[in-house]
Amino acid sequence: MAVTPVVLCLNRSGEPVAHRIAAALGAQVHGREGRVDVADAFFPNALDHARDLFAAGTPIVGVCAAGILIRAVAPILADKRSEPPVVAVSDDGSVAIPLLGGHRGANRLAHEIADMLDAKAAVTTAGDVAIGVALDVPPAGYRLANPEDAKPVMAAMLAGARARVTGEAIFDIDSDPEGTVELVVTEAPEAGSDTRLVYHPQTHVLGVGCARGADPAELAASVEAMLDEAKVAPGAIAAVATLDLKGDEPAMNALAETLGVPLRLFTAEELEAMTPRLATPSDVVFAEVGCHGVSEGAALACAGADATLAVTKRKTANTTCALAKAPAPVTTPAGRARGRLSIIGIGPGQATWRTPEASRLIQEAEELVGYGLYIDLLGPLAAGKTRSDFPLGGEEDRCRYALEQAGQGKNVALICSGDAGIYAMGALVFELLDRGAGDGGVTDAARRVEVISTPGVSALQAAAARAGAPLGHDFCAISLSDLLTPRADIVKRLHAAAEGDFVIAFYNPVSRRRRTLLAEARDILLKHRPADTPVLLASSLGRPEEELRYRRLADLEVDEVDMLTVVLVGSSNSRLAQLGEGPRMFTPRGYARRIDGDLRDVGNRHLETEDTQ
Repeated sequence: MAVTPVVLCLNRSGEPVAHRIAAALGAQVHGREGRVDVADAFFPNALDHARDLFAAGTPIVGVCAAGILIRAVAPILADKRSEPPVVAVSDDGSVAIPLLGGHRGANRLAHEIADMLDAKAAVTTAGDVAIGVALDVPPAGYRLANPEDAKPVMAAMLAGARARVTGEAIFDIDSDPEGTVELVVTEAPEAGSDTRLVYHPQTHVLGVGCARGADPAELAASVEAMLDEAKVAPGAIAAVATLDLKGDEPAMNALAETLGVPLRLFTAEELEAMTPRLATPSDVVFAEVGCHGVSEGAALACAGADATLAVTKRKTANTTCALAKAPAPVTTPAGRARGRLSIIGIGPGQATWRTPEASRLIQEAEELVGYGLYIDLLGPLAAGKTRSDFPLGGEEDRCRYALEQAGQGKNVALICSGDAGIYAMGALVFELLDRGAGDGGVTDAARRVEVISTPGVSALQAAAARAGAPLGHDFCAISLSDLLTPRADIVKRLHAAAEGDFVIAFYNPVSRRRRTLLAEARDILLKHRPADTPVLLASSLGRPEEELRYRRLADLEVDEVDMLTVVLVGSSNSRLAQLGEGPRMFTPRGYARRIDGDLRDVGNRHLETEDTQ
């Protein structure tokens, strides 16, 4: 379990236990508003908050009834191999129950909490109860080569089979020379089976180098050949290491991803310090990158001071690789990670409209960057993280700062409302990356970071969902802000959208100083669509102060609209349906049309168009 848990506390009676657990684990306490006095962060709804943490991959220790946690996460349970640990602890601290993620750390966490509280760990996982260990969860620094065979091996042992241990004993299991199942611990590549589990100690580090744009297949083939000759299994690799200038190379990143290990980076100065330990120092390499060896130096630097070269530098036309061996498994490889910037749209604000991927990326981030209000909307998910707030108007500074922080090797999340790629920071990030350094771009280090964009619920989607289905046919979005777009261009687009009879979502409809463009847009549209065309004014979507108002296009008044309002104007075909719960706006697609009385042909063509969406 690599991620620090969050301790949830739902009432005052559980506060003492919650704070004891948090202190022991180095964790935060998240408390229920109005029911807990002291906490690192507060939440209004226990089910929503627990579900949000679980979706983000955060281990949960709930000082509460087990049923509360079960009801919270049940709707999003999917894959037990990836779910985070969930442990319930009674208010009095007498029992700790691992509910989920038993073999991903929950059982171990429950035992740790029970030992600390002098309580009982109510572990129910069959292997842990009958055998005393979980064979599919080896100790840190060891990797199971054939996890798919763990279940039949454990089943055999539960049925009474004895185990024969070959190599290092990493479990507290007595070895029986006549055992019918075998537990093998070896650095060498060995075949496993449904009666044989193979574990590899991660005692090796791969050092690699390559020319710019080297083919990933060339590096992968060279590494595979080197490992085969050295009789070292891929599972015995703890990390891939290289020069920081190569951090964005596809070959390096693909290799680390294939091996399932971290990519660790070092400066030229750090690698130059390894020169006395190199087997093949090169003045040519020094002249090129500032150190006498990349692959050998990176392998040794990452594996630690006591490591030695197991395989010296191996060269191909465009790549180099070397292998270092440490005297013990490398659980914390030296070096820094490649920086990552996640561009995250959190939707209109409420947690239930935030995607699980967005929550996970926020949870993984070391630093949150954004307009302060947007970070505030994350609530407890932002607690304990470094945050850098920027005002409105500081968009370029905000994106540049986020990129440069990621360039230092940090995991940074740039927080935007709605969808980050729709009138938000996504485009500006890529614009900065695309500029030259002398043209107001970012540093080379920032240009080498990994950039991830994750979708969010945009304001137009949220407004449309609240209204009914106004975007059921062709639509467009137009920003009425002339801060970045010339007014003449906005007017040209208004005329084109009006003539095209699109449903239109107006973003940034007004500001304190900008009050005329919305009225001009209304007048342009009235030349092309009826006066009673429905218009939705949607304000503060997804928040307690949310408000929906319908107007006729002819009656749209600028003073009714503010900066928090999205304006949806229907096409000439849009309608308001008067239903029991109130009016609902929709734009027909044409499903009900009859063409020459042949409904089947219409239906088939509609299916064809749906299949392309």
